[in-house]
Amino acid sequence: MRIIAGKHRGLALEPPQGEAIRPTSDRARQALFNILEHRFGIGEASPLHGAAVLDVFCGSGALGLEALSRGAARCIFIDKDPVALALAERNAKRAKESATSRFVLRDATRLPQAPAAATLAFLDPPYGEGLAAAALESLRKGGWLAAGAIVSLELGPRDAFALPPGFERLDERRYGKARIVLLRVPVDAG
Repeated sequence: MRIIAGKHRGLALEPPQGEAIRPTSDRARQALFNILEHRFGIGEASPLHGAAVLDVFCGSGALGLEALSRGAARCIFIDKDPVALALAERNAKRAKESATSRFVLRDATRLPQAPAAATLAFLDPPYGEGLAAAALESLRKGGWLAAGAIVSLELGPRDAFALPPGFERLDERRYGKARIVLLRVPVDAG
């Protein structure tokens, strides 16, 4: 498991032990970031440049760290599993991104009010547990997402997903077992 591009390109991340944490594959991660950088903007117009990022159900922290490597300003990593959050924190330290990272040990479906709204969010809930809609609702109600924020949601191949209020669907792709759904918070929703 490595950072694919940007200032930390090639940096090996500490992988998760066991099967409790399922990282997004390198192939799916590369494809996702290509879509973000090339469909939604190039260079300064990229949604990554200067972004305030959330990595929800962060596991190893690979998605948030990839965003930081590619120009995001800061990232909040959220997970309810202390083992996963500690792994993400070790990986941020390895990437020398501790100063741009914050770690929140919370259930993503029951978040408190946000310290600030993010412009880009990655959600990778455990497959088959039906947590996506509840986490999105928690993020929206708690002010974690800015108007116009882009949200990447990874779902399992059999996960049902009904778009909750306050989001619009932008795109959907499949990469192996992963299904990536890109959403946006409408600008008039903020």
